[in-house]
Amino acid sequence: MNEVLVSESKQPGSKRIVAYFKERLLRGELKVGDRIMPERELAVELEVGRPLLREVLRSLSMLGLLDVRHGSGTYIGKADIRVLSDFFTFCLSQEQDILDDTMQARMAIECQAIRLACSRANEADLARIGQWLGVLIKTLGDPEEGGKADFMFHQSIVAASHSRSLTTLYGALAELLQLSHVERRKTTYRNPEIIGDLGEAHREVFLSIVAKDPDQADQRLREHFAIGDEVRRKSLIEAYRKGSEGA
Repeated sequence: MNEVLVSESKQPGSKRIVAYFKERLLRGELKVGDRIMPERELAVELEVGRPLLREVLRSLSMLGLLDVRHGSGTYIGKADIRVLSDFFTFCLSQEQDILDDTMQARMAIECQAIRLACSRANEADLARIGQWLGVLIKTLGDPEEGGKADFMFHQSIVAASHSRSLTTLYGALAELLQLSHVERRKTTYRNPEIIGDLGEAHREVFLSIVAKDPDQADQRLREHFAIGDEVRRKSLIEAYRKGSEGA
């Protein structure tokens, strides 16, 4: 018995089954589309009961990690990022101030992604980012549509990095990120000065990617984040003051 199986044998049954697939995927022994051994043989190898094995396999198939084809067998599937996004949303939504915390994760991902995009973005990537920039500018006065366009602009930058890890992490946070964009817009959209600065900041970010200047792109993006935080802070203060005056 090799060291992987020895390690697995020390784990509870359900975790042992999950570890079996995880370890072999990481080691390249299994890949998407491969057929796994029959249930009876797998149960013997992992030293687990078939009812437990069947239950875990069903759970993995619901996540898209396995593809059960009746009459044919069970194959390694490709996980659906939407399932992962739902999982992240459920987990993180239980935390306090999660939108602010998600913003910090977003900054970390995007700042690295934009540097990669400067060297990896192709014409289709630039066209997509430019398209969402146009939509963003047209919807500056609409918190809902403008927030969605803002999210898609930034998501397109991450996609242009052509980094599977960054795009997967960003996709897992997608629902929370889009909500964050919309909520932040609701605190700023009535201020013409702020709206004008918002459009210009996004334009500068886009142009820095077109110029293929990673240092400038990183700086422009960080400035955009900093300005956005300051604008949101001032808007909240102004809204509070107006509320106090009307009380």
